Amino acid sequence: MDALLSNLPQVLDGFWSTIRLTVMSAICSLILGTVLATMRVAPTPVLRGAGTFYVNALRNTPLTLVLLFCSLGISNVLQLNFSDEPSMNGYWFAILGLSAYTSAFVCEAIRSGINTVPLGQAEAARAVGLTFLQSLRLIILPQAFRRVVGPLGSVLVALTKNTTVVIVAGYTEAAFVMNEMIYEGSGTVGIFLGFALGFVILTLPTGFFFTWLAKRLAVGQ
Repeated sequence: MDALLSNLPQVLDGFWSTIRLTVMSAICSLILGTVLATMRVAPTPVLRGAGTFYVNALRNTPLTLVLLFCSLGISNVLQLNFSDEPSMNGYWFAILGLSAYTSAFVCEAIRSGINTVPLGQAEAARAVGLTFLQSLRLIILPQAFRRVVGPLGSVLVALTKNTTVVIVAGYTEAAFVMNEMIYEGSGTVGIFLGFALGFVILTLPTGFFFTWLAKRLAVGQ
């Protein structure tokens, strides 16, 4: 534990990087997941097929491979980079990999919420002249989001823990700091317990909040 206290600024910077990574990836995942869910319920077979292929492919691909593809395949092989600064480049490629992976799970959560909306409401929307996108945006998605607050909270908790894998993308976050401290020969058990406690502090309130929010929105339905 003394090793954690003596390196407290570095530890806090690592967890702050984890929080930044989680928040940005969550926003991108929610946007992309909503687009994918729209594709999966679209009346156009090509869109449904493309959405289904993406979701099935990403859900069954290890996150480590996705991040390695972003950091090595896109950056090193294709020479496509977000920034000339290595740390910023690693940050955006980590977001790209996490968002691409997590959006598949967000998509399925939202699609399950869409399936709970009575079919008669979509038919009524078409009867009054609304297009597919209009009925989805004005009628179906608002109800679907209320119904999947709990599952989306679980996806966010999983995303927070999955940030530990971005070490393969070269981005310095909490797991990277922990690895460096252990490599330097500091107390291994104390470091493990300290960082585990840090992730509990990050994820436990998130789970409680989304559980409370899901119950509150359920009462209003």
